[in-house]
Amino acid sequence: MSTSYDPSGVHPVLGVDAGTTTLREADHLVRELMSTLALPPGTVACTHLIRTDARRGTAVSLELPDGASAAAAWRHLTESQAPRGDREAAARAAAEHTARRSGRAVLFPGAEHLTGTIPLSDLLALSAIDRVTVVGATSGGPPAPTTPVHTQDHVRPEWREGELVLALVPAAGNTLAPFEVPNPTPCCADHP
Repeated sequence: MSTSYDPSGVHPVLGVDAGTTTLREADHLVRELMSTLALPPGTVACTHLIRTDARRGTAVSLELPDGASAAAAWRHLTESQAPRGDREAAARAAAEHTARRSGRAVLFPGAEHLTGTIPLSDLLALSAIDRVTVVGATSGGPPAPTTPVHTQDHVRPEWREGELVLALVPAAGNTLAPFEVPNPTPCCADHP
């Protein structure tokens, strides 16, 4: 865990490293923290890949809507259990999230509305996602606001240069889908 990182004018961000190694484990940690800490509406929780000499894995950042919520979460994290994980990894996750340079958002305002198939305009209007980018698009222009997006109930935008950006890919029938799929096939799973 890391101390809260709260520069003036920015919501408090906490970094947590619980020793997770995969994005799936980090997603589960976020869901566990949502419940355990009773995270308030407006919380943004991200996963971060950590690659240092001391640690290879994932850490989590929690951006809370106010100082009181952050203080309560910090107290619960530090008083209820002995800190585990790497402090440097937790601090790095908090700093990257605060600067909005990186972080894969698992929990963010409006995420609960991004289920099933929805128009692109709704995806942007109902959530904190600032914009989308289409990986592998053949046309030079942006997709139409009415373009259906098959969310697969798994939407993971990332912080890029201060914006929460969702990578999409073209899908069947002139639709789009998130680049990240919910249950990817592990590399080399189909052969020894």
